[in-house]
Amino acid sequence: MSLYGALRIPREVLFGKGQRSALASVAARTGRRALVCTDERFAATSVFAVMMDSLRAASIEILVQDTILPDVPRDSVAEGAEQAREFAPDMVIGIGGGSCLDFAKCSALLLTHGGRLQDYYGEFKVPGPVLPVILVPTTAGTGSEVTPVAVISDPERTLKVGISSPYLISTAAICDPELTYSCPAGLTAIAGADALTHAIEAFTALRREPAADLAQRHVFVGKSAFTDHFALLAIKLLGRSLVTAFTDGGNEDARADVMMAATAAGCAFGTAGTAAAHAIQYPLGALTHTAHGLGVAALLPYVMTYNRPACTPELAQVASALGLATQGRSDGENAQAAIDAVTRIFAAIKIPRTLSELGLQSDKIEWTAQQAIGIERLIKNNPRPIDLAAMTGLIQAAYDGDFVAAAAQDNGTAP
Repeated sequence: MSLYGALRIPREVLFGKGQRSALASVAARTGRRALVCTDERFAATSVFAVMMDSLRAASIEILVQDTILPDVPRDSVAEGAEQAREFAPDMVIGIGGGSCLDFAKCSALLLTHGGRLQDYYGEFKVPGPVLPVILVPTTAGTGSEVTPVAVISDPERTLKVGISSPYLISTAAICDPELTYSCPAGLTAIAGADALTHAIEAFTALRREPAADLAQRHVFVGKSAFTDHFALLAIKLLGRSLVTAFTDGGNEDARADVMMAATAAGCAFGTAGTAAAHAIQYPLGALTHTAHGLGVAALLPYVMTYNRPACTPELAQVASALGLATQGRSDGENAQAAIDAVTRIFAAIKIPRTLSELGLQSDKIEWTAQQAIGIERLIKNNPRPIDLAAMTGLIQAAYDGDFVAAAAQDNGTAP
């Protein structure tokens, strides 16, 4: 297959200690009236106050919405946009975790195009550019600061839903690892595990035939040379620093590694996409009400095991990126070493090992499989085809903690 690359990222990405101080300059080049979206906790910090003072000093009028809730309830976005409409912002600034960033993207969408969020569910439903969005993450995990997707909770649906469009990519992402220093160990683990899952699923995603219209038909186009670069960078950084960031939150080098990894993983999956672990997490999260990062991480080693026949060389590269000794070993041996290493990393940061530990009930396994197999934008990205029977068996294996069963799932695609 010929060399192919695709990449959808912000116009500007700033990374480094203290880069939050660049917010006012970036905003001043963007507009004069900013809707600022954050949550109650961060809005009460002195760091946030300094950032808002810097915007005012740059002659930027601001309207702060600081009541953003986790998982972005659908109607809260509509209410926030309506409250901001009279203010007439010419840009939206999101500061916080993934929910704050997704709220900011959705606010920019509704303020620009109106209608209901439901009108934009799915891929390529946003009709044109939205208000410029500047995103400042305070956690290191979702990568939302650089991706074309926003995930929300719809009270009329059991599962979370996504809005996927290149128009949702931020104008600028400002990533300052100092903003993550106050993250507790548990949140560091969940966010970092999410980032590692993003990176590995993007790197092992299906590689499609690089037709000229590929990126016009799919928001998530599968793996490519560009996304591979960012995914491997993220895997390398997380392999060497995620456990340290979890056990020693004051380690600045580890914090920087993990935040850069989260952003790099976002650059990878924002174009390549994710796959089966994320598809399963949608119904799993709806049933167990556990954090997204916990669910995808608990699933990842089993999904890697299932997918190994279709992506053994890629998993061998994951082993190398994780810093494992790979010389003199076959790709198969290194692929298994990568799965084992990811399992060890997640155990070290206290990610549950099975879906039963997450609270999934055994009588919901079949329903979970039925829902997961229907999430086409993710399932079509999985490197190994998966039907309902294989999906059910994979989820059962992850429920039981049975890697042998995960490997044994066969829908006729295994070599």
